[in-house]
Amino acid sequence: MSDKQVQLVDQVLAARERRQPVRIVGGDTKAFMGRSTDSALPVLDLSGHTGILTYHPVELVLTARAGTTLAELDAALSEHNQMLSFEPPRFGKNSTLGGTLACHLSGPGRPWWGSVRDQVLGVRLINGQGEALRFGGQVMKNVAGYDVSRLQAGAMGTLGVMTEISLKVLPRPASTRTLVFDCEMDEAVSIMNRRSVEAKPLSAACWLDNKLYLRLSGAHSAVDATLSHWGGSELMDAEHFWHRLRDHQLDFFCTSLPLWRFSVNPTARMPGLSGQWLVDWGGAQRWYLGNAELSEMERIAVEAGGQVSLFRGGDRSAEVMHTPPQAVKALQQRLKHAFDPDGLFNPGRLYSWM
Repeated sequence: MSDKQVQLVDQVLAARERRQPVRIVGGDTKAFMGRSTDSALPVLDLSGHTGILTYHPVELVLTARAGTTLAELDAALSEHNQMLSFEPPRFGKNSTLGGTLACHLSGPGRPWWGSVRDQVLGVRLINGQGEALRFGGQVMKNVAGYDVSRLQAGAMGTLGVMTEISLKVLPRPASTRTLVFDCEMDEAVSIMNRRSVEAKPLSAACWLDNKLYLRLSGAHSAVDATLSHWGGSELMDAEHFWHRLRDHQLDFFCTSLPLWRFSVNPTARMPGLSGQWLVDWGGAQRWYLGNAELSEMERIAVEAGGQVSLFRGGDRSAEVMHTPPQAVKALQQRLKHAFDPDGLFNPGRLYSWM
């Protein structure tokens, strides 16, 4: 173990001895996510636990410490014309790999290129008993039984302190271009779903302010042929648009209104809630701005074949995640007890009962 990892283990053991919960913090760019927690809790700081440990461009595999910034990963991958295919959002220059996995964040290409959870091969973590454990590996064949590595996706640090993460990377597409069409939301959702099943190099599809954006990525010949066949207008400086969408920098996100995230059937038609919408992931992810009760939003989400969370704003002292079925809740509580029996890590961040 590195000196920093030994220090983290010692901190966990000391917290356990004192029965003192801790807040796990890396770049601290996603503090707005999840429920609000006690700011007076001691911080378990991973911001200094950084660095790429191994990178094999030919094998498309990278291992880095959890506190490594996404910017550092981008720089290393760019030298070999490769990328993090799940397009992780950056909510600040200090956004880290560990925080991205803990919050299960993926960008516009998620339905076509996979989520951060899909790309994780293995993790090292410290559990609530101060044990440094390793799960998974650096190749896909090591994944067997309960895939603990991928359980960390969306756990918000409640199941352990991740110290290292191994994941797949992908080559950058040879060509990327974007088409824009004028249409209303329901029509856009229909077009997205129709285009998504075609054998074309579609890599992102979103709708905002009565405009549908379709991104094409792949070989030059395939992108050019699809661009000509589908019509529409080509968006200049398209990379800037997709980065602003990914990082929530579009004007849509610049508001104090509560921001709700729906994960639903991509073909679902959403009811006419009075507020602003942004449709992403080809219809599978929908953002809504407006004041509402979680129970009512859950009803709407279930009818649309999915779930909802209060992503940002609103009352963070109440529940913000979709209420899980009783069986799932019981399983989550058993997992929490197995990894963190004394409830040391980020108590109440995900749910009040965790």
